[in-house]
Amino acid sequence: MVKKVSVRHVLNCLIFSALCGHMSICKASEKKPESDVSVSVHQSGNSFEVDVSYLTHMDACNAFAFITNYEDAKNITGIIESKIISRTDNKVVVERKAKETVLLFHIEISSTIEYTEIPYVGLNFEQIHGDNKIYRGTWRLDSKDGLTRLTYHSLIEPGFNAPKFVMAYFIRNSIRHRFESMAARAAGHLNSSKCP
Repeated sequence: MVKKVSVRHVLNCLIFSALCGHMSICKASEKKPESDVSVSVHQSGNSFEVDVSYLTHMDACNAFAFITNYEDAKNITGIIESKIISRTDNKVVVERKAKETVLLFHIEISSTIEYTEIPYVGLNFEQIHGDNKIYRGTWRLDSKDGLTRLTYHSLIEPGFNAPKFVMAYFIRNSIRHRFESMAARAAGHLNSSKCP
């Protein structure tokens, strides 16, 4: 049985664990795959700037097909639902739900995101409705010799109040885990039928 609790309760548990020096119990121990995923999280006030990059063995067309496969995102760790609700020209609106586990409790985050596609270059995105106060950013593709570096940048301001170090810990760990999962999926990505 899954026990649903408030975000405040989960954050209080995190604070207690941090103060007691038991942060290792927040995540089950697991062996992390080796990858070139680079993750950087910088805090500015109540907001976080997130920068991620990793190299894939895809050309620009396949990398673009990969990052614009919005409904496949539900196969990435932490994403439980991802569906397109509208598409007009190069604008796509996606409804997404994520579930994060902190200690033994689950937090669900919902958002509606508008993506502006720039073929073979990347995406711009912004939350138009959801649980975060701010969530916007970009994906950029840098291709050379059949390889593509995917670079992600975002600004996130969570929609709940918590001590800054708790939010930083939560965001750093969930972001790293999610992008490592995405990089692993990219490594196994087959050529898209949309590409020559």
